[in-house]
Amino acid sequence: MRTPLAAASAAVIATLLLAASGPAGAPPAVPPKDERLAWWRDARFGMFIHFGLYSTPAGTWDGKPVGGVGEWLLQNARIDPIAYEKTLLPQFNPVKFDAREWARIAKDAGMGYVVITTKHHDGFALWDSAASDYDVMATPFRRDIMRELADAVRAEGLRMCWYHSIMDWHHPDYQPRREWDARPVDPQSFPRYVDFMFAQLKELLTKYGDIGILWFDGEWEGTWNHDWGKKTDDFVRSLQPRIIVNNRVDSGRAGMEGFSADEHARGDYGTPEQTIPPNGMPGKDWETCMTMNDTWGYKASDSNWKSARTMIRMLCDIASKGGNFLLNVGPKGDGTIPAESVERLRRMGEWMRVNGEAIRGTTASPFPKQFPWGRVTMRSLNGQWQDVTRLYLHVFDWPADGTLRLDGIANEAFAPKVLGADDRTPSVARDGDSLVVTGLGAAPVDPDCTVVSLGVHGTPRVQAFMVRPAADGTVACMAADAIVTGSIQYEDRFANLGWWRDMASEARWPVRLAGPGTFDATIDYAASAECGGTAEWMVRSGGKAVASGTAELPGRTGWGDFATVSLGRVDLPAGDCEFVVKARRKNGDSFVNLRSVRMAPVK
Repeated sequence: MRTPLAAASAAVIATLLLAASGPAGAPPAVPPKDERLAWWRDARFGMFIHFGLYSTPAGTWDGKPVGGVGEWLLQNARIDPIAYEKTLLPQFNPVKFDAREWARIAKDAGMGYVVITTKHHDGFALWDSAASDYDVMATPFRRDIMRELADAVRAEGLRMCWYHSIMDWHHPDYQPRREWDARPVDPQSFPRYVDFMFAQLKELLTKYGDIGILWFDGEWEGTWNHDWGKKTDDFVRSLQPRIIVNNRVDSGRAGMEGFSADEHARGDYGTPEQTIPPNGMPGKDWETCMTMNDTWGYKASDSNWKSARTMIRMLCDIASKGGNFLLNVGPKGDGTIPAESVERLRRMGEWMRVNGEAIRGTTASPFPKQFPWGRVTMRSLNGQWQDVTRLYLHVFDWPADGTLRLDGIANEAFAPKVLGADDRTPSVARDGDSLVVTGLGAAPVDPDCTVVSLGVHGTPRVQAFMVRPAADGTVACMAADAIVTGSIQYEDRFANLGWWRDMASEARWPVRLAGPGTFDATIDYAASAECGGTAEWMVRSGGKAVASGTAELPGRTGWGDFATVSLGRVDLPAGDCEFVVKARRKNGDSFVNLRSVRMAPVK
């Protein structure tokens, strides 16, 4: 391969930054974040594409299947990087690649942008790179895939975006090396690798027009740090000031949850991977990236496909929490997108053509918790002649009586409509602090998700949700009413809280009492035999813990085997407080499935 830039890293980076600057070396002005992210927030839905040398062997090496995701073939099979290059470069020839077809599939699915792997962790470049011979021009294909795709994506009215890996298993100056890589190691080589990366980034950001997003990845190894992140972020923005950069440009991302632990970390938005934050991330921009099956790069043996219904509802769920959905396809080695992906995207596109207004340009639900029947998004229609908001009710479980309730909203409502059913004439009326929509019909328009739109005057005025005592004084904290953090997810349509893998995770319930009280508390939980552990509970009032305790929750026969265990006696103050459950100790990978905490008044 061509040698990377030879000068000292700091000098090379400074030179590149100066070359990208305006008069007298002044860096171009970066527009405000809200201005740069406006199109992305409006789009809500994008296509991720993982394509590279690994697409050809499709999860095998030397005729044998390799475990793990397809694009990690070099790592998972412990392949020498030079052997990987010499074996796969001559094989890469995606003769059925059609950039216009890829772009059309994304457009027809209702997506607004496309993010493709310009270079993944194996270091192979999908464009004609002057900085390296380890690129598409060294293969039999010899076509600049990035050039063709950028032109096709823009022709469909979509935004072209780049994924680029910081980690590079192939480059001789990248550190740390894979342990089976026998090439000599120069401990001082990493700055030279950054020079090389900057040279390639400059190509990608100066030869292919305006790029919407620079989607970094592979930043978690110890050689990458906040200083490198700042330099890279500054360099990228010096070349394209309007570009959006994800938070993986910097170090300190909190695992698959995708958010940076340090508020000073660079990056415009968080990147939850293969997960949807259960309560969203209020006040933050974020984008869930998700595979359709279990792998990002194509793997012929992976047939664990999500259904179109699942992904439509994921899209609704993500939009209702204020996020974006970046849904992946892994093209085959011949350049075609798998039929299973195309079929599912076609179905999502059908849904979007009817219901896209409930996704694109919307913001998160104004309600403090999700409704058991589905999700809510909203759109402000404020203008010179009106001050109204349109709510979109994404109904997963259609009510048999054709009636929906929106509890805890004070606004007056008008013009309910079932999208895709002009022959239905629903009406809306007030019932106390609730809006009740009737006449929706006995069956949904779309069994995957039917959307009901509803106008309200002004900005939604929604009451904060509080758990209040029942008529007999019992305080029931149900899974569906919990506010959760960390890895915890709602499961079985809000019946329980699961995926409690992170010790920092907690479930909490806001509670309001007219007067103080003493209660006998119990927890309803399940766990596999090797999981369970010690639960810690506390009562917080005014931001301080005013009561606490622990309880042993031993493993059981499975995640559906629920049992009731005493948490002991709990004193709750008058007014507002929070009841919180955390894991003090967990026996296995996960803690418990939690269905409820009930507090019965002591007579």
